[in-house]
Order: sequence, then structure tokens, then C-alpha cells
Amino acid sequence: MAVESIAKTLGTGSGIDTTALVDQLVTAQFDAKNTQLSNQSDALDTKISAVSDIKSAISSFNTALKQLVKGGTLNTQPTSSNTGIVTAKATSGSTANLSGLSASIQVQQLAASQVANTTPFADSTSAIGTGTLTITLGTASVSNGQMTSFTAGSGTPVNITIDSTNNSLDGIAKAINAAGAGVTASVLSDSDGARLVLKSATGADQAFTLSATEDSSAPGLSALDVGVGAGNTTIGTAAQDAVVAVDGVSVKRSSNQISDLIDGVTLNLVSASPGTTVQIGSQAQTDNLRNAVNDFVDTYNQVMSTLQTDTDSKTGPLSTDTAARALQSALSQLTLTNLVNDEPSGSPQTLAEIGISTNRDGSLSVNTDQLDSALSNFPRAVEKMFSPGLLSTGDGLSAALDSITTRATSVVYGLGASAASYTTQKQHITDEQTQAASDADAMRTRLTQQFASMDSKVAAYKSTQTFLTQQINAWNSSSNG
Repeated sequence: MAVESIAKTLGTGSGIDTTALVDQLVTAQFDAKNTQLSNQSDALDTKISAVSDIKSAISSFNTALKQLVKGGTLNTQPTSSNTGIVTAKATSGSTANLSGLSASIQVQQLAASQVANTTPFADSTSAIGTGTLTITLGTASVSNGQMTSFTAGSGTPVNITIDSTNNSLDGIAKAINAAGAGVTASVLSDSDGARLVLKSATGADQAFTLSATEDSSAPGLSALDVGVGAGNTTIGTAAQDAVVAVDGVSVKRSSNQISDLIDGVTLNLVSASPGTTVQIGSQAQTDNLRNAVNDFVDTYNQVMSTLQTDTDSKTGPLSTDTAARALQSALSQLTLTNLVNDEPSGSPQTLAEIGISTNRDGSLSVNTDQLDSALSNFPRAVEKMFSPGLLSTGDGLSAALDSITTRATSVVYGLGASAASYTTQKQHITDEQTQAASDADAMRTRLTQQFASMDSKVAAYKSTQTFLTQQINAWNSSSNG
């Protein structure tokens, strides 16, 4: 008989609710163990969640500091006394010391592209002719919109095939742009018609000629020629170098963006102004550094508060977690870590020396007067703490925090290892819970079968008792008659 069927008949012989009795016996046997396993599972869930929160907090802290440092807003920036003539910015990736920067600039001439345009055509879609267009880069002389001389450069001329699929101004412009010859093309349309406009890169050696080799069966491409004696095109702008005087020394450059004249500074030439001197200086980002210090302290305190709560010896889920405690210890030592090693004697080298102090509860606070003094007297040292790219021998705050984060989240000995251990323990408990449930089911089946057998025997005994009682009653009735 199936266990379910047995359970339905239990107690019919004995009159005892044996189904309830079996449930009570099974519960009594396994209740304590199930409660213990459930409590252990809940505790591990809390530990896993706490580890995850701390890993996320320290990783986010580290990432935010890296982004702040890489953004360049904390580094000393170059300045220009006349941004209408030249602007200055720090060269990306440069480690140059811009403190005390001083240079004079005169922009005598801007670099320019050669720009040529054809005489108007009726429209931009009509066929002009077929053949080959050849673009050659070099240097040229221009007078009154016409090229008077040209010297080809060392580069190989580029040939562009023009056939029936691209022999309109629109098609020719696309073909030139696709050729990568150092010249870009566009079509300019107005009330006079459509013109092909050609433009090179800036620099004296970026002048160009465009010469056509026409197919005899479809002539017309020579109307696009650019060069000496090409009367159908006009050169609106001649190719030329920028001419700049730096501290009185005149130099030429092919671009108006120049990054090789002042170490760590990229100059952008805006306009030519011969005889006008522009002073290039520098300015420490004092306000940004002050904000960065305060933001660092605020975020540090949030992370440390989470750590203190989770590692509390009485109530913390990670009170015995060595990785969490190691992280707490490493962070608490951060204000005393030497971050700058190559500044003059007396310069601050630690966060504590610029006014970041540790309170009795483990949080940090900022001594505003001490920070302002450090920013005023040692801006370079403070900047280096937040700008590892400027360091020669020190590591900087970002590198120090990154090292702490790497150790803290390690899957070998850090919080990553803790998470893996707790997850493994959780699986073991889940396995034990599954086994306990299986054992309870087995016990319930065994007891149900045992009580069913007992109940059957009791039913048989009761049947015999009833028969004997009836017989005795019958005998007694016969005797009395």
C-alpha cells in the first residue's frame, strides 16, 4: 500500500491520530537542526552581502579618484595673456612641470591651407568628362589668385579614375575624398552655378596641383586643372606655414596647433598679430585641489563607516573577516603614507601634512587653515599627491588607493577570497538542508509504515474482541432462558 494511502487509513483501528503523531515525531527530530542550518544560512547571506557592499564601495572610491586625477583639472594649467591671439593648454599625457612657466609669444603668421575653386558649372550632377585626375603635393607661389610656380614634394602623386559612374562634380568630389590624397573636395552651389572647391592641409608643403588626363572620347576634365597656367581655377588661399616667435626666436610650423615649442604646453594660434607679445604663464588649480581634498575625505568617511559597522566586534557580520579588517587597517594608515618624495625639504609629503587628520572614531577631517597654507606655499607638492603622472619618485594618492583596493578585492587573500569562502559554506549548508529534508521524508515514511502495521493489528484485536463479546453475550442470554 502506498504511503499516501496508508496515511489516509492511519488511526482507523486504534483511534489515535497517528498522522499528527508522525509529523510531531519528525518535527521533534529535525526542528533543531533545521533552525540551526537556517540561521547559519541567513548569517552567511548577511556576510556575502556585506562583502559585496564593501567591495563595491572601495572599488567605486578608487575609480572616482582615478577619473578625477586623469581628468587633468587638478594640474597646473598654462595661461595666455591674450586668448584672441593664442590660447594655451596642458599637453595631454605630459609630465612637464608648468609651475613658474613664463614665455613670450608673437604670432606673425597663421598656417593656412591651399584652397582652390573652379569656375561655375551649370549644376553639380551633369557629366563633365572622363579620364584621370592626378593630385601632387609640394610648395607653390601664388599671386593674384593664380599659381606662378610649383615644386613637387617627395610624395608619390595620386591618380584618380573618373569614368561614366562619377564624372559629375558630385561624383568627382566623392572620388577625390575617397582617394586619401591629402586634398578634400566639396561642391559649392550658388546663383552662378556649382563650383568644385579643393582644400589641402595647412602648411607650406601642402600646396597641390590637380592635372587632368582626358579621354579623347569624353573631354572636359581639364576645366578642373589647378596649377601654373590653369586659368579655369582660382586659388583663394595659398598654403603657408605658421610663423611664431618664442622668446624672440622665430620658428615655422605647418599647423596652428603647436605642442613642441614649450614643454608640456600646446599652443593654439588664433590670429596673426605681428608686433604684439602674448605672455604665457601658469596657474595652479587651487580651488579644484581644495575641492578634491574635501571630496576625498567625504568619500573616505563613507567607506570607513561601512567598514566599521560591518567589522564591529559585537554586531558586525564581518567581525572575524581578516580581509575586511586588513582593508580597515590599510585605509587608516593612508594619511601617513609618503606620497611625494622629490620635492624640496619642508614640502608636505603626506595627507596629514596638508591638514587631513584622523579623528578618534577613525573618520577623517580637514584642517582648513593647514590645507590653505599648503596650497599657498607648496601647491606643487599638493598637486603631485593627486597627480601621479607628475611624479618622478613618489606614487601619489591614486596609486596608493589603487594598491589598497587591489589587495582588498583580491580573490586570493582579499574580500574576493572571503566572498568565495562564504559562498562555498552557503552551498554546504544548502546541501545539508537538502539532506535533512530527505532524511525527514525517509523517517516519515518509516514511521508511517510502522504505525500502519500497528494500527492494522489493533484493528484485528478489536474485531476479535467484538466477536468474543458477542459470543459471551449470546451464551449468557441462552443460560438465562
